Amino acid sequence: MIKFKDDFLWGAAASGPQTEGNTNKSNLNVWDLWFEREPNRFYNQLSSSIACDTYNRYEDDVRMMKDINLNSFRTSIQWARLIEDLETSAVSQDAVEFYNAYINELLDNDIEPIINLYHFDMPAELMTKYGGFESKYVVDLFVDYTKKCFELFGDRVKYFTIFNEPIVPVEGGYFYDFHYPNKIDSKLGIQVAYNSILAQAKAIAEFKKLDLSCEVGTTLNLTPAYPRSNHPADVKASEICDVIFNRSFVDPSVKGTFPKLLLEILSENELIPEYTSDELEIIKSNTVDFLGLNYYVPRRVCAPAKAPNTDGPWMPEWYFDNYSMPGSRNNPHRDNNEIYPVALYDIAKDVQENYSNIKWYLAEIGISITGEENMRDENGVVDDSFRTKLFKEHMIELHRAIEEGSNCFGVHQWTFIDNWSWLNSHKRRYGFYFLDLETRERYIKKHALWFKEMIKNNGF
Repeated sequence: MIKFKDDFLWGAAASGPQTEGNTNKSNLNVWDLWFEREPNRFYNQLSSSIACDTYNRYEDDVRMMKDINLNSFRTSIQWARLIEDLETSAVSQDAVEFYNAYINELLDNDIEPIINLYHFDMPAELMTKYGGFESKYVVDLFVDYTKKCFELFGDRVKYFTIFNEPIVPVEGGYFYDFHYPNKIDSKLGIQVAYNSILAQAKAIAEFKKLDLSCEVGTTLNLTPAYPRSNHPADVKASEICDVIFNRSFVDPSVKGTFPKLLLEILSENELIPEYTSDELEIIKSNTVDFLGLNYYVPRRVCAPAKAPNTDGPWMPEWYFDNYSMPGSRNNPHRDNNEIYPVALYDIAKDVQENYSNIKWYLAEIGISITGEENMRDENGVVDDSFRTKLFKEHMIELHRAIEEGSNCFGVHQWTFIDNWSWLNSHKRRYGFYFLDLETRERYIKKHALWFKEMIKNNGF
């Protein structure tokens, strides 16, 4: 029997832009804007205008959370919904009423809300006018927005997180073209990364002034970078990959400083962002109380086979090649992505050994299955036993790390209901509940029934 501690948080993770739909939303976000401009970039040309229609169905959704024994749930407040006037940070009363009602409904059902404040959803107006987090003016507008959230909801919310995976808009928007604004501009991308870290620290500084009893953290995708071999060139490649994609955000979030190796790489490529000594002091003085960590697949790298084209834009891949390990287990339901539960143990030990064993929770673990619409029985139930099997394997590795002292306090599966997922729209499904795209009705899956019993027993 694998048993977890009595106060362990079991739940699901989602976000506002992927679930709520656009009913009564104050402003467009960058995903609304991008869909208007290039709907062909989105799978089956499906937008987030309806998504799970959570704005209108949140009471039923919370009841379904209760039905499967969830004791916690992470979602996000949308900047573009809460703030009616983006320049003055005046709030929408409709949005305040919605989020208050949603949070209260969770609490009334003994479900602990973990509220994230930014999930890839820059308001379109601020992107169009100022370039979003390219601008330090927008950083200050974001801090004003977070302060409103703390003031409005901090009397009931025990855990806030500032960002979800802040490196992803940098990768997608400025390196690899899978997020708006679709720029291939590494210098600008590094500035966005720095400004995001500054925004987080400034938000935490405002949080401290309010003297609330809750805690503030951030959510990062801290994914191990495994070298192909013990050859020094492969090991160096993995170290550089790790410092770019992992340490770049976790170090300033937890330690208040930037890794030396990262600064060396940026300096030698003339990529150091614009900063001030006062800003560095703000970052140093305003670190997180806890981490949310997301894990899906491992990253494997090797020394690059060819020298980079230094006449082209700087890319992280100047220093490594991505590598597919022969004989690896792969998920046939999602692009043959590697299945490697041991990585979760390695993540837990990394935090324990290199980040003062800061408290953390598994904010996302997602097991994607495509084609679930063809896997339903006569009652509409999806047989996703594949998901249960893999989830158990990952939990065994997490439990091993906890037994060795890792300070993990919960697990949230991505996601509660199959939600809208960026360029993939509804192609990949992850939820405890199947979403019918015609009716928006929800149907329970077999994994949810297993999860319900696991929570009841606090183990398996």
